[in-house]
Amino acid sequence: MPDSVFGFQPNSTRRPAQLAAFGRLLDVLDRLRAECPWDQKQTLQSLRHLTIEETYELSDAILRDDLPDLKKELGDVMLHLVFYARIASEKGAFDIADVLDAQCEKLIFRHPHIYGDAQDADKPVDEAAVKRNWEALKLKEKGNAGVLAGVPVSLPALVKAMRVQEKARGAGFDWDDPAQVWRKVQEELAEFGAEYGSGQPPADEAQATRATQEFGDLLFSLVNFARFAGINPEEALERTNRKFIARFGYLEAAAARAGQALSSLSLAEMDEHWEAAKRAGL
Repeated sequence: MPDSVFGFQPNSTRRPAQLAAFGRLLDVLDRLRAECPWDQKQTLQSLRHLTIEETYELSDAILRDDLPDLKKELGDVMLHLVFYARIASEKGAFDIADVLDAQCEKLIFRHPHIYGDAQDADKPVDEAAVKRNWEALKLKEKGNAGVLAGVPVSLPALVKAMRVQEKARGAGFDWDDPAQVWRKVQEELAEFGAEYGSGQPPADEAQATRATQEFGDLLFSLVNFARFAGINPEEALERTNRKFIARFGYLEAAAARAGQALSSLSLAEMDEHWEAAKRAGL
């Protein structure tokens, strides 16, 4: 294999320092678990919501492309991972070595084009082929359980839609080209419009249920089209959220500078400030 991947040159001289740092983290956690009342109290369940919070903070650092903050957030997430393994080891279930060895074995098994025999290594592969093979090998590992069985129930709905569609594609269930998907988007938009096109509240509970279902179908089809377009819908929506927040903050600041309450501005005045925010690059 080449020594570089996308221009990155592995620095083997750093490996002893990397291993030592990981060992130091384990040593620090061992002491905290033994001596700190807060750390002693933690369980798998008590850490769960904190881990979710740390993961979102890591995601924020990635979206901001803030590498110094990314380093800090990676450390926070890493602490949680070794903490879970430490608690599991106290239960006699497994330790961090078991976790890492299992992950290595899984990666090796799912990359036969890298770690397989000569016949596997000689097969030409591209990204799509690798992903299809990955999903097929996952099914084999799970004893051929349902294709969608591995999608976590608690995933946010937008992320879950993307993962469900990706897994279905890995099993060969997918559209042939983006034009078909776009026609499906238009179809779902029309069906939602038939239930809620007037913009007025549904006439009864039955219509409200149908409108909700059709809106869900519309969102699912848009996620499907985003997948074909190479767009991550969760990331796209979060970037739009951030853009809206920045522009709304500009609007609030402009009103404050003029000594006006935001609620006192007309929609036209608000729109002027909004357009100014856009011209300012927000």
